[in-house]
Formats: sequence, structure tokens, C-alpha cells
Amino acid sequence: MGKLTFLASWALSLRIAFLNLKRNGRRSVLSILIIAIAVFALTAAGGFGLYTYDSLKESTARDTGHLTLSQPGFFEQDEEMPLANGLAKTEELTKFLLGSDAVRGVQPRIEFTGLVSNGNKSTIFVGTGVNEREFDMKGPFLDVRSGRTLSNIHSSRYDPAEPEVMLGVDLVRNLNVGIGDWVTLLATTSDGALNAFDFQVRGIYSTGVPELDKRQLYIHIQSAQDLLATNKVSTLSIFLFDTPQTEAVQAWVEQLLSGMTLPQPIDVTPWQDRAFFYTKVKDLYDRIFGIMGAVMALVVFVALFNTMTMSVTERTREIGTLSALGTYPNEIVLGFMREAGLLALIGAAFGGILTALTSVLLLVMDVQMPPPPGRTDGYPLNIYFSFELLAYSFVGVVAICVVAAWLSARKGVNKPITEALIYV
Repeated sequence: MGKLTFLASWALSLRIAFLNLKRNGRRSVLSILIIAIAVFALTAAGGFGLYTYDSLKESTARDTGHLTLSQPGFFEQDEEMPLANGLAKTEELTKFLLGSDAVRGVQPRIEFTGLVSNGNKSTIFVGTGVNEREFDMKGPFLDVRSGRTLSNIHSSRYDPAEPEVMLGVDLVRNLNVGIGDWVTLLATTSDGALNAFDFQVRGIYSTGVPELDKRQLYIHIQSAQDLLATNKVSTLSIFLFDTPQTEAVQAWVEQLLSGMTLPQPIDVTPWQDRAFFYTKVKDLYDRIFGIMGAVMALVVFVALFNTMTMSVTERTREIGTLSALGTYPNEIVLGFMREAGLLALIGAAFGGILTALTSVLLLVMDVQMPPPPGRTDGYPLNIYFSFELLAYSFVGVVAICVVAAWLSARKGVNKPITEALIYV
């Protein structure tokens, strides 16, 4: 019975607050509109940030692998000879790693540099030796402009006499070659000698980063080992089905390595430790959204404070009458705070609906963002609708509105009753 009475009392209080808001509908609608725009701006900007974070996170993980196995210090120091810090006898380790249900694939890689020539012109290249499954792991984050990715060397249609290479789009333009043309790769072997092989251009791709497209190329990992005269690999990249599983799988891999007898020590590096671009962008966006949130909070506070001050001023005689009838000052202030909270609730609801509609609309419409600094390709504009982000925005807006109402109403109820009754 007590709960029913309490609920009925709150329902009556909210109805009275709603009727008070309707007394000056134009002002209430304007306040709701300001709150809705603020909530929409915060949730839409935050949703764009979440989409950007997620895209950068996935592109980095797909490029480097969710986990990278390498010798200690591999990423901090240069090698005196190619693959001097490489990994040997990784076949058994790869089989163990593939035993986990969370692991999608384990890809060996060889990183090397040298000169690439079309017969008339030579330029520096940064090469990566991979197998054909590497491009399935990358998914949509590698843009193949023409031709195809590297074929399976175990396929009956693969000709060992025609080793394949994939070139970056700007490297192709620089060398003036195309699909089916031949180029020569010259590199230093692991023993310090020079070696050169001819490769046929199989595909042309773009990473979206001009500096990489001018230098980067892919060849089969067996071709890279033959060119460098080695049986080692630079790293093992572990790709997972779900990025959030990275930490758990890292712990499992470290435990697995501690129980194995290995020909060399191995470090496990998660994708976050190599995601320099992702970290910088996230820090920048966090600061931008923080400043934006503070500005929006100030706008809402000033607007609501002005609205509630005008409402209190116009209802001074009403406040005096309520006080004369025995209503406590705290009850009067609480009434104004309920009105402000109701304004915040309605405004936040409209703002959230507007963000949801915009999010759905952008999925249907192909709106492209311009290329970010240092890149050549734009990307689709999408906004994630986050209930968590909407909840934070709602709590913040309600707190601002209630504080603004409390500050405004407190001054009105402190007037003497006689003065309030004759106020004009």
C-alpha cells in the first residue's frame, strides 16, 4: 500500500510538472529543442568517434595481426643482416597455436628491403613475404586495384618458373609496369651476399597511405626465403576471430610458450603496442569530444538557467501563495526541479531518436569522408548508436538542468511572503 501511495504521489507530481511546462509552451519547446540538439551533438559526435576507433582498431589488427611473435627487441633495434633476429623452426609452434578455437590463423612474415627494377629504372622497396592466406586475413583493409592476390603455391595451376609479386599502386606508376610485366628484386641475403630474382606482377594494390604505396610490395614467403637464402621468418602474426579476445589469448600464448622448448626466446606483442596511429587519433578525438562536451554542457546550463529564472520570476506570486498556504520552501524548489528534469527527459529522448535516425540513414546513404592527413582514400561516414553514450549524456543533461532549476528557484522562495504576494 505504501508503494502504491508513493507511486501515485510521484505520478501526480510529474503531471503537475508537465502542466506547468504547458503554461508557457513556446519557452518549454525552445528549452527541449536546445537539450535535444545538445544530446544529438554529443551522441552523434561520440558515435562517430566510436566508429573511427573501431575501424582503426580492426585495420591495425588486420594489418599486423592481433598478436605478433618475435625475438625480444625485434621492433626496437635494426638487424645487421636480414633475419639476424628472425624465428627458426616455427612449424611445430604454429600447429600448437592453431589448436585454439579463438585463433583464426597464424601467418609467418618476412620483412626485407632492397632494389626493384623494370630493366631501365630502379627504386628502393620495402618487401613483405607472406603466404596466400594473408590477404584473407586482411579482408577489406587491402584495396586490390587490379589483378589478383598471390596464388596458392601448392595449387596445380601455380608455375614455380613464374614467381609472383604484388606492387603498391604508386610503385607501379613509378616503374611504369602493369599486370603480367616482369620486375627484378635485388636484396642482401642473410649471409651478406647480393641476390636477384625476377618476378611477374600478379596484382596492384593500395594501402591508402602514399608513402607505403610508393615502396611496398608482397611476394610469397617461400620466394622471400629463396631470395634471402634463409629458412627463418621475421615474425609470426596471430589473427583472432574477435579483437576483444586479444588479452585472453595473449595470456594463453605466453603460458604455452613457457612450457615449450624453443630454439630462441620469443616475445608476444599485442596489436595495441604497434598501433601508433590508432593511439594518436584516439587521444586527439578524446580531447576534441571532451571540449565539445564541456561547451555543450555550458550552453545547456545557461539556456536552462535563463528559462527557469524567467519561469520563477513570472510565478513569484504563485510561490508566495503556496508559501502562505503552508507549502515548505523545499517542496516548491523540488517542484521546479521536477519540471527541469522532465524537460531534460523529453529533450534527451528527442536527441537520442534523432541520433538513431541519422545512424540508420547513413547506413543507407553512401556519404564519403575526405581522406585524412597522410592518406589518399576517403572512407564512408558512419555513426554508431550507443545506448551507453546516450545514458551518459542523459545523466549529464539531467544533472545540469536540475542544478540550474535549483539555483533559480532557491532565490524565488527566499522572498518574504508579503513581498511575493504583491510582486508584479
